[in-house]
Formats: sequence, C-alpha cells, structure tokens
Amino acid sequence: MGIEIIAAVIGVLLGVGGKFAYDKQQVSQGKNKIEKELASAKSKASDIVLKAKDEAVEIEKERRKEMQKVENRLADRETNLDKKLDELDKRAEKLRTQEDEVESLKNEIREIRTKQQDKLEKIAGLKKKDAAEKLMAMTERDIKHDLMGLVNKLQNDAMQDAEERAQTVLLTAMERMSSEVTAERTITAIKLADDEMKGRIIGKEGRNIQALQRATGVDILVDDTPGMIVMSSFDPVRRQVARLTLEMLMKDGRIHPGRIEEVVAKAQKQIDKEVDRAGEDAAREVGVVGIPKEMLRLLGELKFRTSYGQNVLMHSTEMAHIAGMIAEEIGANVRVAKIATLLHDVGKAVTHKIEGKHHHIGAELAKKYGMSEDIVHAIEAHHDDIEATTPEALVVRVVDAASAARPGARNISAENFAERMKDLENIATSFDGIDKAYAISAGREVRVIVRPERIDDLSSIKLARDIANKIESTMQYPGTIKVNVIRETRAIEFAK
Repeated sequence: MGIEIIAAVIGVLLGVGGKFAYDKQQVSQGKNKIEKELASAKSKASDIVLKAKDEAVEIEKERRKEMQKVENRLADRETNLDKKLDELDKRAEKLRTQEDEVESLKNEIREIRTKQQDKLEKIAGLKKKDAAEKLMAMTERDIKHDLMGLVNKLQNDAMQDAEERAQTVLLTAMERMSSEVTAERTITAIKLADDEMKGRIIGKEGRNIQALQRATGVDILVDDTPGMIVMSSFDPVRRQVARLTLEMLMKDGRIHPGRIEEVVAKAQKQIDKEVDRAGEDAAREVGVVGIPKEMLRLLGELKFRTSYGQNVLMHSTEMAHIAGMIAEEIGANVRVAKIATLLHDVGKAVTHKIEGKHHHIGAELAKKYGMSEDIVHAIEAHHDDIEATTPEALVVRVVDAASAARPGARNISAENFAERMKDLENIATSFDGIDKAYAISAGREVRVIVRPERIDDLSSIKLARDIANKIESTMQYPGTIKVNVIRETRAIEFAK
C-alpha cells in the first residue's frame, strides 16, 4: 500500500514537471514570435518615417519654389509701377507746361478782343450794350413770324400725335374688353298675386307691416300702386333684405310678427353672403389680390347700387379690365390702376351714411383700411375737383368717362335730357355778346354764335374757356362737352 502511494505521488510530480516544461517551451516560442513581429513593426515604422521625411522635404522644396515665383512676380510689378509713376510724373509736368502756355494764349486773346471792341465802338459810335440791344431787336423782328409759325406747327404736331396715341391706346383696350352694356335699376317694387295677400301683409291693424318696417328699416308703401308693394330706403342693402323677406313670406304663406323676425334674420344672412361673394368675385374676375376684407364688403354692396340706371359694381369691374389694359400700354402700374379703378366708386356704398362726395369718402375709407397712397389718390382724383398727379389716377379718370359715356350705358329720362340741353344753352347765353347757342350731339357739344362787332378773336378764345369753366362748376355730366365759339363777319352789298 505504501509503495502504491509513493508511485502515485511520483507520477503526479512527473506529470506536473512535464506540463511545466511544455508551458515554458510555449512561452519561449511566443516570446520569440512577439520579438520578430516587434522587429518587423519597427522596420516598417522606420520606412514610413523615412518616406514621410522625404515627402516633407519635397513639399518644402515646392513651397519654396512657389514663394520664389510670387516674389519674382511682385518684383516685376513693382518695377512696372515705378516705370508708370515716372511716366505719370513726366506727363504731369508736360501738362503743367501746356496749361501755362494755354493761359498765356488766353490772355493774349483777351487783349486782342478788347482792342478790337474798342476800335469797333469808336468806328460805330455805339457801346457794346447798345449794339447788342439793336442787334437783338433786329433779329427778333426778322425771325418773330418764323418762330411763331414754328411754334404753332410744333404744337399742332404734338397735339395730333398725342391724340392719335391716345386714340390707339383707348381703342386697343376697348377692343380687347368685351362686356355687356349694363342698364338696370334696383328693384323697389314687388307684384302681389291678389288683394288677399295685400291684406295678409298689412295684418290686423297694420301689425305685420309695422313689424316688417321695424325689422328691415325700410318704408313700405302698399296702397299707392295697385297690385304692387313699393319699398323706399336710401340703403340699397336694406331694400334688398326687405324685398327678399317679402318674397319668402309670400311664398311660405305664414305672415305674423314672430315669423317676420325669423325671415328677416334669414334674409339678412343670405344678403350678407351675397354681398361678400359679389366683392370677392369682382376682385377675382379683375385678377387682383390683397384688398382688405372691409373694402371687398363695401365693393359687394355696390351690386345693389345703380347710377343713371347703370349697375355700379358691373361698371367698376368693366372699368378695372380696361384700366389694366391701358396701364400696360402706357407703362403705368397695372395693379394700382386695377385696384383703384375697381374701388373708385366704393364711397357710393355709404353715401347715405356719411356726408360728402363719394370719391372723397372712398379715398378716406381706402386710407383708413391701410391701402397705399397711390391707390388713395387715384380714387380721390377720378373727378375733376382734385388734380390727378399720377399716371394711374389719370387712367382711372379716363376709363370712368369711357365706361359711362358709351351709348346705352346709362339711362337718362327724356325730361332730364331736355333739361340738360336747356341748361347748356342757358349757360352759354348768360354771357355778354352771345347771339345764339345750340346744344347738339346729345349734349356733347355746345355751339355758340357771337356778335362779331362785340366779340373779337381773342375775346372769343377767352369766352370759350369761361363757358367751359361754368359748365364744369354748375353741371354734372358723364364724359366731356365741347364748347365751340363761332365768330363770323359778313359784308353784303347790292349792285344796282
């Protein structure tokens, strides 16, 4: 048993010793391998360092070459600049010498001129000032008629060219713009089916019609026109609300104060939507954006406003199209011209609320809602009481006259037409020296025949201007009126 234990211990010791020898051998081999790899890495690193040093040396050489080139170029430029400076100094010295020579020559010329002037004054017996005055008088007398003829010719040519140019621009714009002639009136009367409906609208002791008038703010007249209900109000929007309310009540058949209030509120909302949509549609049709909502609202209200039977919103839309074409032809601001023309009559939407002329009111509203000064001025100056100082303002004024003056654009009753013609003739005959006056061409021209023994040619020119000024200040009319003063002298004798 003891021998076996000893043998086992010896075996274990031999196994441990063998493993230790093996491990030592492995460590020795790993150490040799690491040393070889380290030596190889050192060799590679040495090669990389040497290569980097060589590249650095080459780069330094290239940099020095570039620096040398730059220095050479700078030296050449410096040499050239020195040469140019020397040339400039020489040229400046030469110019100073020439200036001295020129000044010397000027002094000699002045002395010669003075001597010649003294000799001429002695010979002619006149001073320089007197001779100049005589010469100018003679020259003026000789060329006066030629100058007058030339001035007249230039003025006539300029007027003819301007008229032809203006006609071309206007005709081009009007040919491109094709729209219906607008001639309508705001509906202020509704036809009744029978007398029973009239009684239902009036109600017991007038309760229904009183409720309707209170709710709409419109005066309603029932008994004045048989079979009709007439609505009267200075506010066209209220009048439309009342019209729509009556139509809805008659269609529904239930007419009493409570129902009237409901229908009026419904009609008000419907008209408000129609007004907003009309303003937006007009701006969209013209092709302009950026107009304040408040101005679009007022523009939409013009749908229910007429002037001489011409719908104001359709008139403004038509004008805006023509204004854009004319502005493009003459080089004006197309956007300003379109917006100002579209909004030129917006003051008419509130003339029943605000006192003043509609173009002044429209300009104040445009300024209030933050529109540009050019647009405000163009709106305010589209009538003759404010001078138009911008091309866009003149465009608005021209297209306003063109749209209003087209045949059929506005309805004028026979009584108004006859009164206007009579007023024109009375204004002309109110001046002294007038023999006869005739309004012709539908009031577009006034022919005034003067007495030749009392009115001469110059006075007739002044008379035409005075008559035109009085017409402008006392009458309202679309377009222009031509004042034609005729002075004629006839000498008649009989041979017997």
